[in-house]
Amino acid sequence: MDNLIDQLREAIQLDRLLDTATRLIAIPSPTRQAGEVSDCLADILGQDGFEVERPEAGWPTAPAVAARLESGSEGPTLQFNGHLDTVHLPFVSPHIEDGILRGSGASDMKGGIASAIEAIRALRDTGALTGGSILLTAHDLHESPWGDGSQVDQLIRDGYVGDAVMLPEYCSDRLAVVGRGLAVLEIILRRAGEPVHEVLGGSQQPSVIAAGAELVRRFAALHEQLAEITDPVAGSESLFVGKISSGEIYNQSPTEFSLAGTRRWLPGTNVDDVRQQFDDLLAEVSDQFGVTPEATFHFVRDGYRLDKGHPVVAAFQDSAKQVMGAELPESFKPFVDDGNTFASIAGIPAITHGPDAHGAHTTQENVAVDELTRVALVYALTAVGFCCDRT
Repeated sequence: MDNLIDQLREAIQLDRLLDTATRLIAIPSPTRQAGEVSDCLADILGQDGFEVERPEAGWPTAPAVAARLESGSEGPTLQFNGHLDTVHLPFVSPHIEDGILRGSGASDMKGGIASAIEAIRALRDTGALTGGSILLTAHDLHESPWGDGSQVDQLIRDGYVGDAVMLPEYCSDRLAVVGRGLAVLEIILRRAGEPVHEVLGGSQQPSVIAAGAELVRRFAALHEQLAEITDPVAGSESLFVGKISSGEIYNQSPTEFSLAGTRRWLPGTNVDDVRQQFDDLLAEVSDQFGVTPEATFHFVRDGYRLDKGHPVVAAFQDSAKQVMGAELPESFKPFVDDGNTFASIAGIPAITHGPDAHGAHTTQENVAVDELTRVALVYALTAVGFCCDRT
């Protein structure tokens, strides 16, 4: 094993990895606009000698990228999957200073994708993959609320799926064994008519603010009930309100009240039941106050649980021990990602592990260069441990 680690570590070329990362980061790719960066990734892989496929997967604006490394021998397929789109924030160009890579997507998750690609290159260059295969996929439509996750959904349905998947998101300190599902809630309560001064009839109008206040109160009460639904690792279900808005001036009766928040649930909870609970509560408040609701229950990802007895978990933990000196502790996944989708749609184990990166969903994304090479080595070793003959 020590000899294999040395071979793979030597085969991981930092300059090549950073060139890939900076080329990807240099192309702005807010969600729904990842066509150019997808083309760039396809060119990089093609120039490396990999055969590249471009499945549309329901999104011809930015066809996905798929490439394989075949060992030529039987064995399982380990998939490396990542998203190329970024959140909608001002673009920051890539730059490296004092061993830190910065720029839009550096942490979420173009740096991680570059690490996964470098792992595949190292496996090819060393010939260490003596069984099975690696499937790399990358896509658009990940980040909510601009994307709906439908491209990776369709990739799975179209057969671009391995026997297990690894996702290089910025989760480095744990083996995430359970995670909550997520929906984004967006609500507008409206009344008929125009905005009007309070003393000229405004106080006699149905109050969208009163309706909104009752909705917030009812949501808070529901959150307290949900706190009783718990998992020893993942915590409890929740309903969170993060934004409310109404009115233009202090003495005018407004016609709209808006609210936005999140609903999170544990594995085993049926998302249709969650949606119905939301619809019923909203209808009750709307009827009580005589307002008209316009609501979106934006389903993001379902709940997630990892099969800890699957061979890929043992391979990953062995790789972590070899590279970092110890297996990672089992814990919860603090966010939702495409691993939730692979678990729920494809039914395969999904391990979220990437660099110790910072600034996700801000303009300050950054990741240490050393972390990128560490992830590449962990991915390469996991692939050998999982794909090659284990008898």
